[in-house]
Amino acid sequence: MKTQTDSKLIFQYQNGDEKALSTLINRHKKDLFTFIYYKLMDEDLANDIFQDTFIKVIVTLKEGRYKEENKFILWAKRIAHNLIIDHFRLQSKNIKISETSFENEEFSIFDIIKEPDGNIEDMLIENQINEDLVKMLVLLPENQQEVIKLRYFDGLSFKEIADHTETSINTTLGRVRYALINLRKIMEEHKIVLTK
Repeated sequence: MKTQTDSKLIFQYQNGDEKALSTLINRHKKDLFTFIYYKLMDEDLANDIFQDTFIKVIVTLKEGRYKEENKFILWAKRIAHNLIIDHFRLQSKNIKISETSFENEEFSIFDIIKEPDGNIEDMLIENQINEDLVKMLVLLPENQQEVIKLRYFDGLSFKEIADHTETSINTTLGRVRYALINLRKIMEEHKIVLTK
């Protein structure tokens, strides 16, 4: 049996064939999920964004607003990418400025992540900063990755992180401190500049 094109499946789905949608999703789900996961490095969050992406895809197809012939996966990835940006933007509103509770800390690299003012260029730069940040986090030990994500992306307090990780507040503070130091080293080694 000849494999049907994405465009043909979309046409069939828009004309009432629900199975065509299942075929379309199954064809692209691994590629799309991998794309999302490597931007977030968090399986639960990637699953949420993946589901939200397909809800948007289905609504757009149902309303007949899909116009991009033979570019379905690129279009779906663009929807996912925009949802990821929205997620980081929401998280960045919760980031506390000046996470510098240690004597030797001159600055925190998270100080420069600020809520965008609506300027598209600033939003693109902020997205690049967040992408760089996610890439750098992967290079940290797992326990440091965890505390940074909980603190800066999930907005938990140090006490909440200590409870969540079943460690003392001192251990949590230490992990955050070493994570920030390590992130700074990674920035220097890879010549990553997180500024606007």
